[in-house]
Amino acid sequence: MATRAELDKLCRLAQELGIPEVKAIDPRTVVTAEWVRLKCQYGCGGHNKRLTCPPYSPTPATTRKMLDEYRHALLLHGDGHAKVREIAVELERRIFLEGYYKAFAFACGPCWLCEKCNVGGPCKHPYQARPAMEASGIDVFATVRGHGFPIQVVTSRDCQQNHYALVLVE
Repeated sequence: MATRAELDKLCRLAQELGIPEVKAIDPRTVVTAEWVRLKCQYGCGGHNKRLTCPPYSPTPATTRKMLDEYRHALLLHGDGHAKVREIAVELERRIFLEGYYKAFAFACGPCWLCEKCNVGGPCKHPYQARPAMEASGIDVFATVRGHGFPIQVVTSRDCQQNHYALVLVE
């Protein structure tokens, strides 16, 4: 089991990789809800077009069960969804190599590793592609607010966007 010192070390690693804010959290505090997945289905162009999006991503029930199998996670807050996604996957890899064999990342936003996703077959980038938190039924707003991070509805291109990812440790 990860000690406080080990979790602090993993948080510093996330910062070294380029994440400005990171917190070690209890995965039981991550909020899941069925409505979140519907927002992906009826409001996002990635639905049914990306293997990391619904209907291919984990259901909220599966995500909740998975979260309940972990004791520690890192909540990442950064700029630019592609950058946060890339760092989350690299952090997952590094945490795995530290011996935390259950490490798994939930990214942010739809995956754009391929111009056109191979939804009829296997993923062409299985080592980099990860489902988004919201695509897996995680209520990102409730979760990050519960940990003191800023988030707001983006009402125009001038609004600041906040991007989040979650890396499960063990």
